[in-house]
Amino acid sequence: MSSIPAPDEMNKWRLETPGIDGWTRTARPDAKDKYFMVSTDGHAQEPSDLWATRMDAKYKDRLPGITLADNGAKFQKTEGFRPMRLRNIKFEGQDLIRNKAGYTPEERIADLNADGVDAEILFPNKGHTAWATPDAEFSQAMCRVYNDWAWETFGEVNDVLSPMACIAPGDMLGAIKEIERSAERGFRGLSLPCKPVWGAPNHEALNYNLPECDPLWTAIQETNLPITFHVSTGRDPRTSRGNGGAIINYTVHSLSPTMEPIANLCASGVLDRFPNLKFGSVEAGIGWVAWALGAMDEAYKKHHMFVRPKLELLPSEYFKRNGFATFMEDPAGLSQAREFGLTENFMWSNDYPHHEGSWPHSAQAIERTMTQINDAERAKILGLNAARVFGFSIPEKYQNFDDVKSVADAQ
Repeated sequence: MSSIPAPDEMNKWRLETPGIDGWTRTARPDAKDKYFMVSTDGHAQEPSDLWATRMDAKYKDRLPGITLADNGAKFQKTEGFRPMRLRNIKFEGQDLIRNKAGYTPEERIADLNADGVDAEILFPNKGHTAWATPDAEFSQAMCRVYNDWAWETFGEVNDVLSPMACIAPGDMLGAIKEIERSAERGFRGLSLPCKPVWGAPNHEALNYNLPECDPLWTAIQETNLPITFHVSTGRDPRTSRGNGGAIINYTVHSLSPTMEPIANLCASGVLDRFPNLKFGSVEAGIGWVAWALGAMDEAYKKHHMFVRPKLELLPSEYFKRNGFATFMEDPAGLSQAREFGLTENFMWSNDYPHHEGSWPHSAQAIERTMTQINDAERAKILGLNAARVFGFSIPEKYQNFDDVKSVADAQ
């Protein structure tokens, strides 16, 4: 951390904190009574030539890349995205360091330790484009390449850096094979796109609420691996253009669509047939969760004459039993955690090394946003819920607290 410069004017807010008066434990990395902390959303830094060097030759011309317009402008080419103009944005200070961080396991572990993080769930960075095509077999091939690289890179440190195995469910047989292969390797979980078939909404396309997905759920339940649905997967999130587009696309077209797979599972009877599935949204925040659960329950009760099939539980009860949602800084969602019985379902992350995240000032972010919950609730949300769902071992040094020891003993 000594090499991290102080935040510039645009990032000074990251150091703001009300302090921790009255807290039993802390998120400060060097403190004796630190919480056990798992970041449930970090991003790998894949080599830029990963797919170009490993993909079957028949796909080479379809891989993401850079094209030049007649006027010399550069565009990012990705099969399922509209072309994206590449601009020469100058990054400085901590913003520049975030762009360059996390390229080796050793560097990641050092940076995470300095931020108070004991373990991390990893998602692709460049690899999110593996789902950006309606061609499911092409998508599956890109997922396999990422999974091979991720296990080669992080397999030996999977106890602290745990990549999720990417799966393209539109290719059902290929998906099942990759699920089984990933479980045998030792992956802790799976990453599925928010829609199984890439692109704009189409009621004729395969979706997770339909019985056609039962072979997928059968394979996943047999492995006992949790399912994650990360933002900006399933369709191009850059739907808005022009003024405010960066804000509009992030909130409306990236974060919000993550609600769809959660509703698909909770409202469709899937969890009656597969009661042991564990699933959650990643990086979409938690402020929407209480509202969405209430809306699903309301629809189930008031539209009972239309609902098929009838469910054994309310949709909200399936989420509380089987689901989770991850966030970075979401005081609105945290304010609802206790009232709506969701302290077992929320999980924190620092989104290392992305700009949306809190690294390298996660302790201050936690202190700003978690004052309205108590010590036991913070311990669950910061790490114990993730340890339970993803199977992380909790070091002995944390087990002098009863809540930590009870989770460790149950593993």
